[in-house]
Amino acid sequence: MTEDKKRGPETEVDLEDMVASTDSGARKPAGMPGKLLVSIAAVWSLFQLWISSPLPFMMGFGVFNATESRSIHLAFALFLAYMAYPALKRSPRDRIPIQDWILAALAACAGAYMFVFYEQLAQRPGAPILQDVIVGVVGILLLLEATRRALGPPLMIIASIFIFYSLAGPWMPGILAHGGVSLAGLINHQWLTTQGVFGIALGVSTSFVFLFVLFGALLDKAGAGNYFIKVAFSMLGHYKGGPAKAAVVASGMTGLISGSSIANTVTTGTFTIPMMKRVGFSSEKAGAVEVSSSVNGQIMPPVMGAAAFLMVEYVGISYVEVIKHAFLPALISYIALIYIVHLEALKANMQGLESSNPAKPLVRKVVGFLGGLLLMMITALAVYYGLGWLKPVLGPATPWLVAVALVAIYVALLKLASGYPELEVDDPNEPIFTLPQTRPTVLVGLQYILPVVLLIWCLMVERLSPGLSAFWATVLMMFIMLTQRPITAIFRQRSDFAADVREGFLDLWDGLVTGARNMIGIGIATATAGIIVGAVSQTGVGLVLADVVETISMGNLLLILLFTAVLSLILGMGLPTTANYIVVSALLAPVIVHLGEQNGLLVPLIAVHLFVFYFGIMADVTPPVGLASFAAAAVSGGDPIRTGFQAFYYSLRTAALPFLFIFNTDLLLIDVSLMQGVLIFVVATLAMLIFAAATQGFMITRNRWYESVLLLLVAFTLFRPGFWMDMVHDPYRSISPTQFVEALGNVDGDSTLRLQIQGEDAYGDPMTTYMTMPVPDGETGEERLTNLGMELRMEGESAVVDMVTYGSQASELGFDFDQEIIEVLAPVDGWSKEWMWIPAFGVFALVVMLQRRRRDRDVAPATA
Repeated sequence: MTEDKKRGPETEVDLEDMVASTDSGARKPAGMPGKLLVSIAAVWSLFQLWISSPLPFMMGFGVFNATESRSIHLAFALFLAYMAYPALKRSPRDRIPIQDWILAALAACAGAYMFVFYEQLAQRPGAPILQDVIVGVVGILLLLEATRRALGPPLMIIASIFIFYSLAGPWMPGILAHGGVSLAGLINHQWLTTQGVFGIALGVSTSFVFLFVLFGALLDKAGAGNYFIKVAFSMLGHYKGGPAKAAVVASGMTGLISGSSIANTVTTGTFTIPMMKRVGFSSEKAGAVEVSSSVNGQIMPPVMGAAAFLMVEYVGISYVEVIKHAFLPALISYIALIYIVHLEALKANMQGLESSNPAKPLVRKVVGFLGGLLLMMITALAVYYGLGWLKPVLGPATPWLVAVALVAIYVALLKLASGYPELEVDDPNEPIFTLPQTRPTVLVGLQYILPVVLLIWCLMVERLSPGLSAFWATVLMMFIMLTQRPITAIFRQRSDFAADVREGFLDLWDGLVTGARNMIGIGIATATAGIIVGAVSQTGVGLVLADVVETISMGNLLLILLFTAVLSLILGMGLPTTANYIVVSALLAPVIVHLGEQNGLLVPLIAVHLFVFYFGIMADVTPPVGLASFAAAAVSGGDPIRTGFQAFYYSLRTAALPFLFIFNTDLLLIDVSLMQGVLIFVVATLAMLIFAAATQGFMITRNRWYESVLLLLVAFTLFRPGFWMDMVHDPYRSISPTQFVEALGNVDGDSTLRLQIQGEDAYGDPMTTYMTMPVPDGETGEERLTNLGMELRMEGESAVVDMVTYGSQASELGFDFDQEIIEVLAPVDGWSKEWMWIPAFGVFALVVMLQRRRRDRDVAPATA
């Protein structure tokens, strides 16, 4: 009996418990309590669909404002948290104790308090009565207990510390001291306004995150998860280390479905890890590949583990912009992971599994691929420009036409799929495994792509809100779940209409329940993280933290970034990704921006938020608390700690990317053209592959130590060529502040000036900072200064801001009365930084030549 076979049933139970305890709740009561639990979960999903749809406004009832929606959302989350999550490990899993019923009811009432008493609270803002304070105290205590149950002690402890800090401000030591907050003031801020628990984070959970999680759950219940895995294996399984490459691609596609790295690891890992072991990967390496690829699912748009929607609110840019900035690093990271797997296969001389596809000449494969790509491009152009032409003609009838066209395409795809065998869910413990054929595997599930296409269309083309886009995609997904079985059965001529429809409704019901249960932890996490954000805004601890970080790092931005990365990792070891991102972005993102400005590095806010987010998800990998590594080890039978260290080693590329895009924002496609973006993608991908080869110690053959050093140098140069070019010539020249107006008139209209400003901050303290100023419209310096909305007066060698027009560009940039411009830096015409790529590629060619010569020399004796 094989090791996998021995562990079969027990491992499946352990994995289910692990996912349940971290994502959906480990309690599964029987009888009426169980039916009530799933019914309330389904009602929560239906409520979220209702408030996200246009129906309330069309029908004139059931319209809730943002605060009321958040209150109801939290009430559902709290009630289900006490029902679904046991209080202790020894607590019963098959029934709900009476005390949990009481706590669930109290927590739900406290959560719904803002909804029930909304009008009365609106009439006494900032003046809570005794009833408000009592409800708020009970609500916060029960929220903290729900957090402990659903997410573990760390987030509860951190939130409790911030509550204590708010109350005990006058007794805090040194710079930590503040005026203190009364109990009534604390409750008012945290529970009765939208500054604390019911703040932006819970609002994002209510408006956006729930529907995307529900959409993913419905996709999975419909069979899309199994489809993605089968497609990846059919296309890649026969290559060297093929199952591992397929695992990477499958996990990337599954990232569309699951925002949880642990659930992603288990979903694909139970299938992929045994296959990887079969072709030669050790237990630890097989688990590590799955962990690395599953965790990366959270950095892959469009969902990004819910952080994308939070960034919309925190950074103040559109959802489409967030996706644009996040896409390139995520894609590069996945490509590099596939290459790492390839290098592991080369080092161990692994082979792939036997392909089931009929043999084809290379030319036919290339022609087929290019033909399919061309067909997709033509279809996309026809749809885009066809609808663009039809919309003005058809007017209000356009959505109905699109709906009919979608249904027609859907039925045609089911007709096409009916000509091929249905996809079965394979048992990964079976000793014999045959790869599925690519063509029938791809064609049998194309209907699952339609909701994803509709989601992307609504987001990118129609520019609908993320919530409304997810609503329409979810509606289409529900329609598919209800109809795919009966329609396919009719095409296969074996219809049992009633049974097929019943199974579709059962799948839809399971999807509604699963989506809601998967949201319990996220809803609780965003509410509790709101306590921390509220404490920061109420006590001003953010400014204190900035001083502490600046003191520790001695003002060095690289040390600040390292400090932030380590803190994100530490917090992430106990917090879910969403809560970790909220906490670290609230505490440290403003610190990085502020200290960067003081040190002359102007970091875009989106780059900082992506930085803290990347290191937050790395905590799911990093020992000793890397939960995804423990889940993978449970499947592989390997050691969890060694699996975690191996996964971290594979994930070095993900850890390097944030530092690179902080200093080279081209990687985030900030202010680059389409052609520049394509060039950056190609070069950055090559750089990451070279970085992977250096860190893995293998490229064509095993690296010598100096070759690894040279490869790291090449990768750094390709990623950040400006570092070396700035040494060749300074990209800016210093100009006297008194010549500011003259410099403003001489620079090109599409360029920027860098200014060092001295003055007072909002609290009256002295500050010195840098800012980037886009050149305003105008022909002369004086005209441009007027259009900027600012007047200057010259005092000796200084230029002082004399007046700033309210609402002008100068006001938005941060200019204020009596600030002094102490340095003006104007761009100079010089060599483009991309010229540094040439010597980098020269060094890379030298390493390739050395390794090829050494490989040929090693192979020659063996063939003699």
